[in-house]
Amino acid sequence: MSNRFRNSTPQNLLHVATLGRTVGLKGDLKLNLFTDFPEQFIPNASFTLENGKEVILTSYNPERELIHIQGIDTPEAAKALTNGKLFTTFEATRERCNLSEGEFFWFDLLGASVIEGETLLGRVQEIERIGIQDYLLVATDEVLVAKGMPATFLIPYIDHFVKTSDAASKVITVEGGLDLLEAS
Repeated sequence: MSNRFRNSTPQNLLHVATLGRTVGLKGDLKLNLFTDFPEQFIPNASFTLENGKEVILTSYNPERELIHIQGIDTPEAAKALTNGKLFTTFEATRERCNLSEGEFFWFDLLGASVIEGETLLGRVQEIERIGIQDYLLVATDEVLVAKGMPATFLIPYIDHFVKTSDAASKVITVEGGLDLLEAS
């Protein structure tokens, strides 16, 4: 998930997939997902490319991870889109993706305060997926940086460290986070 939400992303858009190689003779493309919600790739769903151009999906085959884009009907036309990034709005993601009770989107945690006891450790700058594990990249609070602590540090998003996450109030309580900060 590195740099997925902010860097090199068109303003207020979320990078959800990258278009891969062409497959077959009708302009289908391999879809490399950058989301945990493939259900948003439905027929007639629109996405934005890096250049700002809007594309509309006509079909998605989740088993083969293939999509077809409206107006792209030859391998040559599809090849021009290879490695293109698909973006969507945060609102469209909320509309197309169903969350269970108590679940939230990672992007709702961006900017959340990370607190251990009474100490503000910092704010979530980004969420990194390293291997199969998700980590909160925390921008350390200025008070702690002034005391010689690192400017950023990682907290594994596991029950051992993260005790509660409240996306609505943007507060994450942790245990052992200060130890991680000091060891960084």
